Amino acid sequence: MAEAEAVQLKEEGNRHFQLQDYKAATKNYSQALKLTKDKALLATLYRNRAACGLKTESYVQAASDASRAIDINSSDIKALYRRCQALEHLGKLDQAFKDVQRCATLEPRNQNFQETLRRLNTSIQEKLRVQFSTDSRVQKMFEILLDENSEADKREKAANNLIVLGREEAGAEKIFQNNGVALLLQLLDTKKPELVLAAVRTLSGMCSGHRARATVILQAVRIDRICSLMAVENEEMSLAVCNLLQAIIDSLSGEDKQEIRGKEEALVPDTKKDLKQITSHLLDMLVSKKVSGQGRDQALNLLNKNVPRKDLAIHDNSRTIYVVDNGLRKILKVVGQVPDLPSCLPLTDNTRMLASILINKLYDDLRCDPERDHFRKICEEYITGKFDPQDMDKNLNAIQTVSGILQGPFDLGNQLLGLKGVMEMMVALCGSERETDQLVAVEALIHASTKLSRATFIITNGVSLLKQIYKTTKNEKIKIRTLVGLCKLGSAGGTDYGLRQFAEGSTEKLAKQCRKWLCNTAIDTRTRRWAVEGLAYLTLDADVKDDFVQDVPALQAMFELAEASTSDKTILYSVATTLVNCTNSYDVKEVIPELVQLAKFSKQHVPEEHPKDKKDFIDMRVKRLLKAGVISALACMVKADSAILTDQTKELLARVFLALCDNPKDRGTIVAQGGGKALIPLALEGTDVGKVKAAHALAKIAAVSNPDIAFPGERVYEVVRPLVSLLDTQRDGLQNYEALLGLTNLSGRSDKLRQKIFKERALPDIENYMFENHDQLRQAATECMCNMVLNKEVQERFLADGNDRLKLVVLLCGEDDDKLQNAAAGALAMLTGAHKKLCLKMTQVTTQWLEILQRLCLHDQLSVQHRGLVIAYNLLAADAELAKKLVESELLEILTVVGKQEPDEKKAEVVQAARECLIKCMDYGFIKPVC
Repeated sequence: MAEAEAVQLKEEGNRHFQLQDYKAATKNYSQALKLTKDKALLATLYRNRAACGLKTESYVQAASDASRAIDINSSDIKALYRRCQALEHLGKLDQAFKDVQRCATLEPRNQNFQETLRRLNTSIQEKLRVQFSTDSRVQKMFEILLDENSEADKREKAANNLIVLGREEAGAEKIFQNNGVALLLQLLDTKKPELVLAAVRTLSGMCSGHRARATVILQAVRIDRICSLMAVENEEMSLAVCNLLQAIIDSLSGEDKQEIRGKEEALVPDTKKDLKQITSHLLDMLVSKKVSGQGRDQALNLLNKNVPRKDLAIHDNSRTIYVVDNGLRKILKVVGQVPDLPSCLPLTDNTRMLASILINKLYDDLRCDPERDHFRKICEEYITGKFDPQDMDKNLNAIQTVSGILQGPFDLGNQLLGLKGVMEMMVALCGSERETDQLVAVEALIHASTKLSRATFIITNGVSLLKQIYKTTKNEKIKIRTLVGLCKLGSAGGTDYGLRQFAEGSTEKLAKQCRKWLCNTAIDTRTRRWAVEGLAYLTLDADVKDDFVQDVPALQAMFELAEASTSDKTILYSVATTLVNCTNSYDVKEVIPELVQLAKFSKQHVPEEHPKDKKDFIDMRVKRLLKAGVISALACMVKADSAILTDQTKELLARVFLALCDNPKDRGTIVAQGGGKALIPLALEGTDVGKVKAAHALAKIAAVSNPDIAFPGERVYEVVRPLVSLLDTQRDGLQNYEALLGLTNLSGRSDKLRQKIFKERALPDIENYMFENHDQLRQAATECMCNMVLNKEVQERFLADGNDRLKLVVLLCGEDDDKLQNAAAGALAMLTGAHKKLCLKMTQVTTQWLEILQRLCLHDQLSVQHRGLVIAYNLLAADAELAKKLVESELLEILTVVGKQEPDEKKAEVVQAARECLIKCMDYGFIKPVC
């Protein structure tokens, strides 16, 4: 009865559907579904109710009913199509597409299905285009970031995507045009560090290379807000804001060197006002107590990088003049801070040093004496204005300021030492009972005693005080600094054995105490750094350096300190100086015997060399340093931030590397510990002397090492330029020679490297050294050319008319030097094998060509002989007339004699090459085989 009633309700529902009474039809179908269990009827009822849902726009219900019908019969084409229609209306185009695709598969000729398939495909493509368009992506990212209920991982992903988008020109412009700056300001307002950081980094990308955007962003965010963000305690935030400001400065000043598009420049007002405003706010940050030590450092870094001229050939130094007039006193205040005083500004270990560097750069950027006098007067007025008999803290600040200037422009510091009361105050502070006073005074004495003349004054007036403090103080910080002062004064004679300031054995005792402090990990890093600085002076003494390299724990303690303190430039400099002293890699003036005799006759002082500064001792010290792991420490130091690793420190590191690379047997160890990679940045940046030293060390490594291991990946291409720079005639013969050996090794690895060498314009220099009178240089250059001729562009230089390149190679094949002949014959074999034209050209460049060829084919050395026979084969194969000429000469007899030999293992290649030449002659019909 129930089944019959269900069928009747279905029929009634169908009638209502035809009359377009869809609600009544839905009611009938729903009642029928409750009465039947017949699968076929159930599928029909669900399918029909889905049709009603489509008509009443109940798409969710329609999709659900159609799905139930499909669950019963997966090939129900009507249910599939109805679900497709419902899903399309719900915006689920990809699912709808799958359903109609199934329908079209079941009934391929159904035009309705085909049309729907085309329409959905078009709609899906458009949706994807909109969905993935930059506008949509930008909006979506901001929605996620500004929605407090967003999941953490979604927020992080959106923030990273926004940063990446901001770094692309198209993306940055889309963010800018879609109200992006206002939305980024909203992110800044959230005060949530991760969102603020994302906003800052996105703004940084948007400002890079676009002056108009940078101007708008600076006005919208405001310089005071940017500086307040940079002033926070968070190091990551401070650095990110520093990068944002740098991007703005680069764009406003044109330092980014990117092309300005369209009419943009005409729309942007003069940027000098904005740049001056930025400089002014940075100077204000220096003296604000609200600014963190990190923020102060970043402000100093920005001033260091952007105020002084990058090239002194530029006449305009107005930015420096502005800073001197409006900010020098503020910089001096930072330099004069005493960390132990309650009034001290928040500082890091590097703050005062960065301020000293800024003073030095500003002073160097001045163009004339009146400007320097003005600078000095400001410093004098600031320091003398601090002297106050009633306030010892002010006096401390004054002496600390002098101490800081001595670490910057030393000449200016020396002038300030001569001010009335400065030296007296330093000596008085040494005698103070307050430890802070002693600390500042001792440091000032250390910095003041750099020049021998000044040190002599301090030896007379201050050594007794320093010794007294050393004996009486219980403060380790003061004790170690006092010791460094004594170390510095003890080393005032430099490497001159005859100019010792202290009694025999005193420097060794000082050094022993320094080593003891260095190994004491219970002492804070800042204080242990002074122990290294003490050794940096004392290791000028050969006895001290020899003892030090034998003290493995002390060496490793110094290396660990360097690796852990790559943010402290003074430690890096002291470690580098100590290593230069231990390896004797400093410059030593050549002693001319005649001048020594003259000096003795006139009773002048003659520099003496310590017995332990002879080569055997130096080599032993190098061995011990390598065994202690010096390369790992050096590699770590090279990776330090550019603001920390000064050009002077880079030069010292390059000197050490060069000394360590001297023995070819040690170079494998250096490569294994990452020395090859570490040398590359030193050879590309720094002082001219440092770059040459590093390039020379690279040449030594490249000459004997597998480049794939020594310089893995793309780094190998960076080695080429430093090596090519050593081919300059201003470099010495050893540098030229080892650079050529290095380039030979590199050019043998791949054509890409040969191409790089060619692009660096090394070919003319290599050719010049092939003419050199020096045998080893000529041989090295020819070996390099032997590898280079595999390159097509090099071959074209030989093919070109009007040059003697091929003639030179042919003549070098006739030299008496076996190695030179071997290299030249190799080059000629490859050239004649590559181009028939060069085979013919060879016979024209010199009348001696045939005689030289015959000598090669008869050579005692099998490698040279083999190359000569390959050249003979190339000439035979190139041209029948030329072949006939060769057969008519004595060469045929030579080939016959060589070819008839019984080939043993050593001569197999030679005999085979001769026989190939004879076979070629037979092919021409010039000779016949003997039966």
